[in-house]
Amino acid sequence: MTVKRSAGLLLFRTPDTGLEVLIAHMGGPYWAARDAGAWSVPKGEYEPDEAPEAAARREFTEELGLPVPDGELVPLGEVRQANGKLVTAWALEADLDPELVVPGTFTMEWPRGSGTLREFPEIDRVAWLPPGEAAPLLVKGQQELLDRLMAHVGGRDEG
Repeated sequence: MTVKRSAGLLLFRTPDTGLEVLIAHMGGPYWAARDAGAWSVPKGEYEPDEAPEAAARREFTEELGLPVPDGELVPLGEVRQANGKLVTAWALEADLDPELVVPGTFTMEWPRGSGTLREFPEIDRVAWLPPGEAAPLLVKGQQELLDRLMAHVGGRDEG
């Protein structure tokens, strides 16, 4: 069995109120009524012939409809989600206005078994949150990425 792999970018900023990260609420009917565990680093799957960093940049643009901000990517390594998917992520210190996000879409049969194909946004909202508020919202396997970011920035205010 082939392990699915995703790559993504975790934007962070340090306004006067302390460290904040940009996370995205997953779109579509499965996640609509959920909050805890229904948020993610902007990321997406890639094939073995694509470099993870290139995939992270591509997926950021596809999911948010915005170019990747300029800046140095900081490797956060790889984490394994509960579904077995491996996620490779980078942190990037940058600002981004959530109001400018124009999410990409995906198509799926909904309701399941209906034969009706519907289009849904990849993500339905993004938010800047302190790591302490973001952690319980993130898919459980991605919470480790926040710890690694905190170690990188030297333990600035967790919020």
